Amino acid sequence: MPDHKGNTNKKTEIKLESDINRIIWTAGTGCPGGKVGLEIETQFVGVNSEASIEISDKSGKKFDTIKKKIYGNKLWLEITVPDKAKDELFAEVKFSKHGVSKKSRGLYLFPGVEIKNLKWDKQEAKRGDILNLTADIKGLADGNEAEIQIWEHDNDEAHDLITKFPVKIKDQKIEADWEFEYVDDTDDIPSQEENEKGYQWPEYFFRVVCAGKSADSGLLRFKDWVEIKVIDKENSPRVDEKYIVLLPNAEKIEGKVDTEGFIKLDNLPPGKIKIEFSELNKK
Repeated sequence: MPDHKGNTNKKTEIKLESDINRIIWTAGTGCPGGKVGLEIETQFVGVNSEASIEISDKSGKKFDTIKKKIYGNKLWLEITVPDKAKDELFAEVKFSKHGVSKKSRGLYLFPGVEIKNLKWDKQEAKRGDILNLTADIKGLADGNEAEIQIWEHDNDEAHDLITKFPVKIKDQKIEADWEFEYVDDTDDIPSQEENEKGYQWPEYFFRVVCAGKSADSGLLRFKDWVEIKVIDKENSPRVDEKYIVLLPNAEKIEGKVDTEGFIKLDNLPPGKIKIEFSELNKK
């Protein structure tokens, strides 16, 4: 940016030069068919100026020219790496109206990256379970990094991200342990349409992301439990008391309080439950 040197109480014209400060790939590596973000930072190009982004590989082969208008001084877009791109990918950005251009550094490309066989070691989980996650990754050498993302599944595909963490590739595989913790989102008020669809079991999947590619695992279902002690006014257990449990999925469980005064139920759908004691209600 130019410095101003001059006297006060005097009009001075300063020319602000348009420029592209930097072009950044959001990942260090990619692969054909994968996706990667591109960030473009500018100065004084003006709102609504059109950027021309030319995509090429190390050989100089040009694959695409993308036209985008900029708002503010930054522009972000997602690039799908061309299937036939080799070695490195480049993005050359031009603002022809301002006569400025800049070329990105090369994004190193791994050929033929595949992510397969994503597996949980269980099909169902309970609070505090330690789950083992595995996947096969071909096309990347040992020591390269992948990211595991844990998502809560939504039938309308508005999935909620629970957590994410890095993991190293070893012997063309990744493996990680994750402690399951159920978080009941009390702020998530169901819409009328969701209520009409009925109860949905909380289910989860994990996603593996590396070199711009991603793949999803199958679903893991969460099942809950409850333990209640039933006592009278003298704190003595109410043995053999009949009860009905109303579950959040509209199912019912009938039973009797055990010999120690407990109601113990397992493999329940998570959510609010209601317990009715038929004999107590008659009194």
